[in-house]
Amino acid sequence: MKSLRLLLLAGLTLIAVPAAGEAQVADQYRAVANRIIDAATENHDAFARLTELVDLFGARVSGSVALESAIDWMLEEMEADGLDNPRGDPVMVPHWVRGEESLEMILPRPRTLPMLGLGGSIATPTAGIRAEVLVVGSYAELEDRAAEAGGRIVLFDVPFTTYGETVQYRSGGAIAAARVGAVASLIRSVTPYSQQTPHTGYSRYEDGVTKIPHAAITVEDAELLHRMQDRGERVELLLKMEAQTLPDAPSRNVMAEIVGSEFPNEVVVLGGHIDSWDVGQGAMDDAGGVVAAWEAIRLMKALGLRPRRTVRAVGWTSEENGGPGGPTYARDHADEYHVLAMESDGGVFKPSGFGFTGSDEAFRIITEIGTLLERIGSGTISRGGGGADIGPLMATGVPGMGLNVDGTKYFWYHHTDSDTIDKLDPDEVALCVATMAVIAYVVADMPQRLPR
Repeated sequence: MKSLRLLLLAGLTLIAVPAAGEAQVADQYRAVANRIIDAATENHDAFARLTELVDLFGARVSGSVALESAIDWMLEEMEADGLDNPRGDPVMVPHWVRGEESLEMILPRPRTLPMLGLGGSIATPTAGIRAEVLVVGSYAELEDRAAEAGGRIVLFDVPFTTYGETVQYRSGGAIAAARVGAVASLIRSVTPYSQQTPHTGYSRYEDGVTKIPHAAITVEDAELLHRMQDRGERVELLLKMEAQTLPDAPSRNVMAEIVGSEFPNEVVVLGGHIDSWDVGQGAMDDAGGVVAAWEAIRLMKALGLRPRRTVRAVGWTSEENGGPGGPTYARDHADEYHVLAMESDGGVFKPSGFGFTGSDEAFRIITEIGTLLERIGSGTISRGGGGADIGPLMATGVPGMGLNVDGTKYFWYHHTDSDTIDKLDPDEVALCVATMAVIAYVVADMPQRLPR
């Protein structure tokens, strides 16, 4: 029998009506879902734990003592929570160190420009690089003006449209600038809003192309330098950076779980990345995602819930600086059957639901489970979702989903000194915990395995 019956109304309109028994998953789990939601939202325990984590350890860049100390602390706390198998799976991670850095405008007037070197950048010579600036608004404009770029510092003044579109200048700007003879490259920070706040992030080089220093400046200063150039003024900058890439360093994917009562080798995994950039506290990006997943399984434990399948919370390491945590996890756990992978890496703001990638039948089931979250407004399931850390699992056929939240202000603070705990709301963090916990528990416990 087909799962949906089609009724013809007025001879014109076809509507889908659930077949008998099709709502059984939601009906079966409504009471326990409400228990989970109530437990998550009756206090601010998740926010308190998140605050402690970021206040104690601050920024947790790949390769740093702070990152490994935070992981040690998490393992101790997970043990104290009574969770099963707290552990850190070894991962070798990139180790980039910022060092001292500065940017000065020499002409047409002296001014210190706030800046952040971009991850992976090389250093300048000790005395710095002093050169005239060439401001361009796109890669196409740089090609058109390539003859002017030799010996200059190229600045990409590209306004924010979407992150995916604009971030290409952060990741590849140094390559494009070096190809036309520039001695350094700068970008307008990848953000729709600024209060003289520079944003860092991952950048790369290409074999066969000269490596040049690469840094970000603020939106305000990018526009200032552009206006000066448009008036025909000569703009000279002095850039100094001590950045260096050290040998890869040992780190860990940190995790704990509730072992399934019937199918322990079938796993629902949820989490975020425990590393951050070396500025701010990494509260929003992405300690919040890690703590929300951790709190989700702690709640299950506290409520005496042991699902049929294993549910595992993971803090993947080094997502920001090259992403080895996700691929290493997928290799290390290839002998397990992952039923579902869930990621939160967009800030733990007010949740609305999930983006889901998987089969039509799995999408139907997840959509039904999402109705259990209607009371808190976070049950909308849309097509297409995942995350950088669960991407390697999804590439093997594992269904994946990413938490959708109100991201209005996410890129205001992303990769800046402003990514601090005060940007998050305790009630919204609790709603994220409830949302992740309900989906994870039901998928881990329902009699039938989520189909691929």
